[in-house]
Formats: sequence, structure tokens, C-alpha cells
Amino acid sequence: MTRSLDTDQCYRAFQAKDARFDGRVFVCVTSTGIYCRPICPARIPHQKNCIFVASAAAAEAKGYRSCLRCRPETAPGTPAWTGTAASVTRALRLIEEGALDRDTVEALGARVGLGARQLRRLFLSHIGATPQAVAANRRLLAAKQFISETDMAMADIAFAAGYQSLRRFNDAVKVSYGVTPSALRRGTPRTSTQDAIHLRLGLRPPFDWKQLLAYLHLRAMPGVEEISDTRYRRSFQLEGANGVITVTQGAKANTLDVAIRIERLNPGVASAPIRQIATRVRRIFDLDADPVAIAAALGKDPLLGPRLTRLGGIRVPGAFDGFELGVRAIIGQQVSVKGATTLAGRVVRRCGQEMTAPDGTITHFFPTPGALRAANLEGLGLTGGRIRTLQAFARAVEEGEINFSAGSSLEEKVADFCAVPGIGPWTAHYMALRAVGEPDAFPAADLGLRKAVSGSGAMISTAALEAKAERWRPWRGYGALLLWMEPAEKIKSLAAE
Repeated sequence: MTRSLDTDQCYRAFQAKDARFDGRVFVCVTSTGIYCRPICPARIPHQKNCIFVASAAAAEAKGYRSCLRCRPETAPGTPAWTGTAASVTRALRLIEEGALDRDTVEALGARVGLGARQLRRLFLSHIGATPQAVAANRRLLAAKQFISETDMAMADIAFAAGYQSLRRFNDAVKVSYGVTPSALRRGTPRTSTQDAIHLRLGLRPPFDWKQLLAYLHLRAMPGVEEISDTRYRRSFQLEGANGVITVTQGAKANTLDVAIRIERLNPGVASAPIRQIATRVRRIFDLDADPVAIAAALGKDPLLGPRLTRLGGIRVPGAFDGFELGVRAIIGQQVSVKGATTLAGRVVRRCGQEMTAPDGTITHFFPTPGALRAANLEGLGLTGGRIRTLQAFARAVEEGEINFSAGSSLEEKVADFCAVPGIGPWTAHYMALRAVGEPDAFPAADLGLRKAVSGSGAMISTAALEAKAERWRPWRGYGALLLWMEPAEKIKSLAAE
């Protein structure tokens, strides 16, 4: 039994082409055998011909084919849920990272602390499809996007989407779309060039692009990131590929455009990890957030509601790489944002690999855990204690004691981070929030949060703030961002100081 959907409400959302419901619900049209997004430009079908489902995978499982006009592969991802569905959310993120491309449902269940049978039952309840069906749908939609938007060779698309062979890729596309991959591509206008692979990523409004860029600009990693008023750029090393990513606001409403320039593929690497890069970009800008649910939970709060209204929505700025964010968080302990940025730039220059072809101010790749662990960090302005914490953290990541996947709970992640000498609850929650994407992480000891809540009165204690934030669950992390966030104009003036 899948989670209940209000048929009348869903139909009204489709009539209004309401982008807030994009990715949260899909319509299967019985008269055509096609399933669509709420924003599909096609004529609205009669309600009697509509079946509403909670995921693209559920539509595929019912035998419907994805619409070639609204392109479900570009819809925002499934938003986070709570309760038993939190386990489903973690499993979905692991599937997006490729957990079922090579591994079993039993192994996936073990990573989220469930048996395979229970995991299947929860998926059917909340998603309307089994984990295997969800993984197959994710591969198919990724492949469809790469076919439609890039000039990648079909073999490269197959492996980038997560298929283990070209034959399986060809069969999956033909079964779902009725034509071969080459025929599906024929006549499709593409934006990719010889210099870069271009992808379009969907999102749910409201989305304040300038506000996110302003926040990230203050914290940009010198040599690795370059952020202006209109675009985000960074270097990357991932699964044997090196290059530069550029993200801009999309020409099409409620989208971001991503350009991926591959500088080098290591020998033996079949194709660039385009799907994984797209997933990480989605997390940097929190594109799969559910603004409707967040506003419902936080909008009526007397402290947070006015801030949410003023900002017009909230996202948690994430990270392309969890280790990088963790290093930045450790460096930033008891240091100003500007000071931490300076120190981080020195670490990058000391330990990071130089690019063979620098791109503007982007000159280095962020250091690997092994490189940071082995480096001499003396003379950079870091205290001895901070150096020891950084190298202990690098060792823990390198040896697999710490990872940034979504497999474990918030409490387990915080405990893992705090096991590193020099990392306390504040740093652990901050890392869980931005590096792991835990929406309920809340660094209650943060001085800025306590000041924002206290106003002109006496400083609120950490314990009192934690108690106050209980009513913000499961979105305490978004509450923290609302308290941290300054208007974009003020952030820009601070950056210029």
C-alpha cells in the first residue's frame, strides 16, 4: 500500500502546473500510457484518466513510459521524509550514489540498518516500487538525460548511468521508449559542446540563487572555488576524472545549468562520473529540498516565520565533497569566516595537487585525505591542536572510519565525527548538516545561533536553545540557516571588507 495521495489536490496541482509539486508526485495517463511531471506543457488530461503516484519509479513499475516533453529525468529528486521513511530517504540517497548498480538489496539494507525484506516493504509503502525498481528507474532516467543533453558516446552514457554493459543499456532504453538510444537521440537539440558536457538540473521554487551564492562566496575555498554574483565554479577529482564544474542559473524556469569540463581521465576509467557529479551539484544547492513541507513546519514559528517570509525560501548549502567540508569546518573552529578562508587557502596550496591547466583563479584540486595526513602543516598559521585534529580526521576518512554517505542516522554520524580528537558537537552537527545533508542537524552551541535567538536579551544557553528547537524538528538544520542567513546585500558588503 503506497503512501496516500489526495487525488483532487494532485489534479489541481497539475491544472495549475504548480512547480512546488514537481518531483513529489507524477501522473500516469491511462489513455496514453505516458507519465508526466506536474509542470508538463501538454494538454491536461481528464481526471478520470489520471493515476497519481509518488515517484517516477512507481510509474515505471505500473508500465507507463516517461513523457518526452516534460522529461521526468530532469525533475527534482525525492524530498526527505521522517519517521520510518527516514530509512527510505537514506536508502534512496545511497541508490543515487550507485549502491545497487553493483551490490545487492541485502547489502543496501545492512547499510541503513534494515533487513532486505523490511526495506522492500518500506519502499513499496512510501515510494510505490521496490529498491531494485527505483535503481533501474534512476539509471534509465540518467541515461535519457545524457542522451538528450550531451554528445557523449552511447558506451560512455551506459557506464556513466550505472549500467554494467552496453547490451543492458540498449535493452533498457528500447523496452522503456520503444526505440534504440540512437533513434531516441535523433533530432534532439543538445547544448553540450566539445569543451564541456552540459546538463539541466530541476528544482522546486522558491529558490534564491543569489542568496546561496552570497553565502558560499564568503566561504569559497581559495584555489579550488570561484564564486561570483551569477555563477559557481570549482575544480574536482572524482573516480579517476579531473576537471572544472561551472553552475549558472538556468535559462529555463526553476533549473540550474551545469557545465562539466573534463581535464583528464585516468587510464582504465571507462567514462567520466557525470551522474555522480550531477548528484553532488544537487547537494551543494539543496535542489531536492521540499519548500512546502519546510514552510509548513517553520513558517508559523514567531522567530523563524518572519525570516522565512523575508528570504522567500531557504536551502542548506551543501558540499561537493564531505572531506573538504570537514576540513573547512575544523579550520573554522573559533576563527572568523574570513580568517578560516585564508587558512584554508594556505592548506590547499601546501597539500593540494596543482592543475595542469589552471582555469582563472582555480589552480588546485583539494587535497586528498592521504595527502593531508602526510603533509607538514607547520607555518600556515594553524595551532598545534588544530593540526593534530586535521591529521586525525584525514586518517579516519582515509581508513574508512568516517564516511559521508547517508547510510547511518544523524546520531550515529555525530558520534562518528566526535570520535576524532578535537571534534566536538558543534563541528559534528555542522558537518552532518552540510557534508552529509542531515536536515535535522543542529549545532546548538553556535554563538551566532544563540545571539540570534536571544536578541537584545540575556544570552540563551545551549540547553535552552536545544529545547526551543524541538518544535522545529525534523527541519532544525533549516531553522539554523534561517538564523544564520543575512540578506544577500549585507553578505556582499561583508565580503568586500
